[in-house]
Amino acid sequence: MSAPHRAATDYSVVIPTVGRPCLADCLRALGESLGPEPREIVVVDDRPQPRPLRDGLPLGALGPLRERATVVQTGGRGPAGARNVGWRLVTAPWVAFLDDDVRVGARWRESLARDLAEADPTVAGVQGVLDVPLPTGRRPTDWERNTAGLARAQWATADMAYRTEALKAVGGFDERFPRAFREDADLALRILDDGWRIRRGSRLTTHPVRPADRWVSLRTQRGNADDALMLRLHGPAWWRRAAAPRGRIRRHAAVTAAGAAALALAAAGRRWSAVLAGAGWLLGTAEFAWARIAPGPRDREEVATMLATSVLIPPLAVWHRAAGTLRHRHASPWDADGATAPAAGGGGVGP
Repeated sequence: MSAPHRAATDYSVVIPTVGRPCLADCLRALGESLGPEPREIVVVDDRPQPRPLRDGLPLGALGPLRERATVVQTGGRGPAGARNVGWRLVTAPWVAFLDDDVRVGARWRESLARDLAEADPTVAGVQGVLDVPLPTGRRPTDWERNTAGLARAQWATADMAYRTEALKAVGGFDERFPRAFREDADLALRILDDGWRIRRGSRLTTHPVRPADRWVSLRTQRGNADDALMLRLHGPAWWRRAAAPRGRIRRHAAVTAAGAAALALAAAGRRWSAVLAGAGWLLGTAEFAWARIAPGPRDREEVATMLATSVLIPPLAVWHRAAGTLRHRHASPWDADGATAPAAGGGGVGP
């Protein structure tokens, strides 16, 4: 490879992990992929409990790339903080972020090098193509459909390459996003606002649906707090700019209000008013449950899960949105030093 071409495609890989077993498959696929080798691989061990370096992390799965790998511990900072630690350690002009539950394609490194070589100087990021395999012979469950949405998502850091120069310019990931949710959209919007472009590449990465219990949809409602932070930082147009689904928060609020009104009216002895409010809650809950049941397999377990969680999701979603709105009411932009810029009147909130 000629020196100019090598400079154009020189890259490092950063993989945050909490030590899940799927990391071995991720590293093995990366090691076996054909194409230019990364300058370095930084595996960010973000498990909250202190552990000796490399304990339990299957770096041997990298095969010939093992000598290029470094492990750094971050102690549970979350995906945004872990990625920040990782990219600040690399020395290549490009950094490719991978989640620990993906498997890159057989020629991924070759396709990545081509994606980076084709990026003109105005391009800060090149997104990979995600494939989420769904079961054959039956309809996908609610959780499987939720995961499949990654294939349509913009700027998902499950496979995303950024210029380190661009990351430095905007301060990297905003660590006020504690989950693997919205932190990628926030970073991309700040990079676009800084005058860069982001394009989709050709490399293919598989994102299997990881196992989950029946209550996983309740835990995902925490993302409503992150939506509140996105609204504070980027305004109401962020949904359109990020091509993100708006969700059902307004319907959830209406259903929750109807349920609360039914209880309050019943306690006040206003029987018929309580019945009307309760009917509104029941109809809204039934509509939500059917919207989740209809496209799924409709087996006994899935239907039972959808019925139970459809009762709990609306108030939980409203709670997290309200809590996030309160928590981030003074949030100010993340600046190039990886902190929050002072808000007017000094009301900024740190990470």
